[in-house]
Amino acid sequence: MALSQRHRRLAPLALLGVTGIALAGCGAPGAPTGGGDGGGDGGDNTVTIYGTIVDAEAELLQESWADFEKENDIEIKYEGSQDFETQLGTRAQGGNPPDIAIFPQPGLFADYASRDLLKPAPDAVEENANEYWTEGWVEFGTYEDEFYGAPLMASVKGWVWYSPTKFAEWGVEEPTSWEELLTLTETIKTASGQAPWCAGFESGVATGWPGTDWIEDLVLRNAGPDVYDQWVKNEIPFTDPQIKAAFDATGELLLNPEYVNGGFGDVRSINSTAFGDVAAKVASGECALTHQASFLSGFFPEGTNFAEDGDVWAFLLPSTSPDETLITGGGEIVGAFSDSEATQKVLEYLSSPEWADSRLALGGVTSANKGVNLDVVEDPILQESIKLLQDDSVTFRFDGSDQMPGAVGSGTFWKGMVAWINGTSTDEVLTQIQTGWPSS
Repeated sequence: MALSQRHRRLAPLALLGVTGIALAGCGAPGAPTGGGDGGGDGGDNTVTIYGTIVDAEAELLQESWADFEKENDIEIKYEGSQDFETQLGTRAQGGNPPDIAIFPQPGLFADYASRDLLKPAPDAVEENANEYWTEGWVEFGTYEDEFYGAPLMASVKGWVWYSPTKFAEWGVEEPTSWEELLTLTETIKTASGQAPWCAGFESGVATGWPGTDWIEDLVLRNAGPDVYDQWVKNEIPFTDPQIKAAFDATGELLLNPEYVNGGFGDVRSINSTAFGDVAAKVASGECALTHQASFLSGFFPEGTNFAEDGDVWAFLLPSTSPDETLITGGGEIVGAFSDSEATQKVLEYLSSPEWADSRLALGGVTSANKGVNLDVVEDPILQESIKLLQDDSVTFRFDGSDQMPGAVGSGTFWKGMVAWINGTSTDEVLTQIQTGWPSS
């Protein structure tokens, strides 16, 4: 199955001959200054869209707007690539960008907006964003008080997936604190005689990203949103004790050979296990627990029953603030290089609850759009994820590595997680990750 949500962004920042360029505010790879005219081909009623969504998910995406195309006599030509960052920069540099790009990183989106490559969003799109999304999501599409694009889909990180049947067999319940999670882990290990946790960090050139999600979840949950925000901006370095504490907590589980890698091998097998492969092991009971975002539901075997008493269920990773719900998540922002009439119609549709409902009904994704009809979503975990994304009382933070410069977020951070699992000391890994930040 194709990669879902945040992990469609497989390729690290491509520098196109320039090293050390940050995604946010320092220039996209190969992107010139000055406005773009869009890259639509095939006439005024053809709109080209470029993104990181590929394979089966790309087919679902195209299916989601098929009725709109017929009703509006517009042909949407979609192209997905795992080399999105590189190719988009090349196209912009060559004066042939797509009409619309689906950006998986707010930092990359802001970079293109900063260079006047993106067109400001049509009024109708801005109105949809203000009506149907929380303020934080609108800000992801805003650069220097100018609104350039609305969110598309979203995901909730930090779910811990398990088999209710196995929990009943072992006589255990969902934990409500980190200490209870550790106790649960030890109890399952004793009862089953197997390593309770499974994890997969392998994702092609993006191997390591699932580890960054662990760290981001624990920084937010245990150090709080202010520390999280400062860390993402490099106001607090990776070597800070509060960040190291998140690594240490993660290491209590992922670096313990008695606790991982259930169904796959030893600790180091985490780096060679594809992130989606853990789903089948949880469903079969070979792995008791795995940590992954809401989109993991799309990787379970066909026919899996998601229910509190079903084949698979999930709870949110516990935090030190049980009275406050803190979650991380990811998603995409839609930006345009063209302001043609057909492009504006497509942008308005993609920012609407109508499009969100169409895509949600096809399964496997979530949305932060407050206008969606939850009845079209069959998966209860995805339903709960949407409710969390829409809840103003929930503290939400966008995936930290997606907001960092590419040299860090999709560079030293990913690589650092791989080295850490392979046995490099935490202090050495933290120091190495920090070197990815630009010196000025």
